[in-house]
Amino acid sequence: YEVDFWGRVRSAADAEAYRAEATLADYRTASLTLSAEIVRAWYQLAEARNQLALVQEQVETNETVLRLLENRFGTGQILGVDILRQRELVASTREQASLAEAQVRVLENRLAVLLGRSPQEGLAVRPDSLPELPSVPRTGLPAELIQRRPDLLSAYRRLQAADRDVASAVSSQYPRLTISASVFSDADRVGNLFTDWFSSIAGNLLAPIFKGGELRADVERTEAVKHQRLYEYGQATLVALREVEDALIRETKQAESMGHLDEQVRLASLAYEQLRLQYFSGTSNYLDVLTALDDLQQLHRDRLSARLSLIEFRIELYRAIAGSFETSREDGA
Repeated sequence: YEVDFWGRVRSAADAEAYRAEATLADYRTASLTLSAEIVRAWYQLAEARNQLALVQEQVETNETVLRLLENRFGTGQILGVDILRQRELVASTREQASLAEAQVRVLENRLAVLLGRSPQEGLAVRPDSLPELPSVPRTGLPAELIQRRPDLLSAYRRLQAADRDVASAVSSQYPRLTISASVFSDADRVGNLFTDWFSSIAGNLLAPIFKGGELRADVERTEAVKHQRLYEYGQATLVALREVEDALIRETKQAESMGHLDEQVRLASLAYEQLRLQYFSGTSNYLDVLTALDDLQQLHRDRLSARLSLIEFRIELYRAIAGSFETSREDGA
């Protein structure tokens, strides 16, 4: 047994307890990250399915316009090059549909794996829409964020563990008193019991003198580790604060961008309708109509992508501000 005069054993035990708490915080960080990835993949799949439906609708629209042009070609009102351009647009939108379908399949596989399923099993439920976001959550004070985020808690616990390692290393420079006792049936051994104790105590008292250089080096090593953990904790805190601010800025600006995009869609739709009427009345060429139609369809696709980006920024904000939660493993299940 060691008599813990200087707190060496207690400090070492405290360090291991802090490391255990850091490991639990790492587990929570991984759970939070996985949850965010699952939600992100879910809405990416929803957006991809919406994109596929939109492109398929655009293919039908372009094919309808093509049939209309072909019907008018026989009357001499339509040029052959206009039909060729429209066929090119149909082929282009069909290509977009193929790419969108591939994206849907890839995201289904990714989501299945994140949920712990084989890609061959598929998904029991598939998303079909993007939600309207609620108001921006309250982020709280920086001190609250530092106490709430599990990755910061992990870094702080490792800093505390490093501090106790230093205390343990410093205490190791002082003499130790260890006691061991055994029961002997031999009378001679019993007679030497106190002599053995004295030799053991004397050896432990003199040990730091012979190992002084090694023990001082260990103190310097643990102090260097402590400084490293301190810098890591400070950097992690700054990064956490930056992530919250970045997510807020991105969501705010993305919402503004979507407002401008909606206005572009409205104006492009008006321009296309006007050019289409002018073309059939003979006052405009079909290239202008085709360009306007292509731009309008691209804007519709861009608007869907912009909605997904807005949702992803909100997911990133939720992940950045973290939050308290419990898991079945922590409950002992």
